[in-house]
Amino acid sequence: MSDTRRHIHLEHDGKLLLVDLDGGGPAIPQMGRKGDGGFSIRLPTPEEATKMGLTWKAKRTNRFRLGQEMHEVIVATPEIPWPGEWAWKDAVISDSEVDPVARESVYRTLHRVVSKVVVSNPRNEVLMAKVTRGFFTGCWTLPGGFVDYDEHPRTGAEREALEELGINIRIADPLGESSRGSEGEGTQIVRQEIFTPDGICWLSFTYRCEADIAAEDIVPKDDEIEEARWFTKEEALQVAVSLFDIEAIQKFL
Repeated sequence: MSDTRRHIHLEHDGKLLLVDLDGGGPAIPQMGRKGDGGFSIRLPTPEEATKMGLTWKAKRTNRFRLGQEMHEVIVATPEIPWPGEWAWKDAVISDSEVDPVARESVYRTLHRVVSKVVVSNPRNEVLMAKVTRGFFTGCWTLPGGFVDYDEHPRTGAEREALEELGINIRIADPLGESSRGSEGEGTQIVRQEIFTPDGICWLSFTYRCEADIAAEDIVPKDDEIEEARWFTKEEALQVAVSLFDIEAIQKFL
């Protein structure tokens, strides 16, 4: 891995250390600035951060490729008080003078929020769908998907069930967390996981609801779902591929 470029992503409560091309800093991005194709602000190397007198607690190392180059980014928390003079993390994305590696690193530290639902019937079977696109193409998964902007995960799971399978479900919300309270047992699992070395972080909300829906009333979305049907718990665990799905089926059924 001698051709791998090494960087360190030092972040503390929304503040990120960036440096100039000579390794001096902190450098501050300007939101909306248009560059000339190059960049003048970047992440420091671990050696440059050490020369600044910084120490840190490493969380993980992300590895990804941009163009022809491999990059290794240590994601860490600096052992200092809140660095108010550092760059706001949110400002990094929209400044073209910031190295794409830094922008990609910030992108990879953002959660991808998904929500799913275990729909069970009176026979304790679970409804699953075989998807035709996305991360689990050709596999059986629970109904669900990405949470929309300004959408509660519970509402997102209900929306995805309607969009994917044409079914109207209501997930209990006894505490009114989604601004629309409804009676019932508010059962849910919240999980976070990074599955691959590139550092993409998933935050998953999985809910449970009961619904006795006939097979003929399930209408799979043409361009997304190949098939949908009810499985026993044992059958579902045999075909499920998502760790989030497997955990939810084991706990809810």
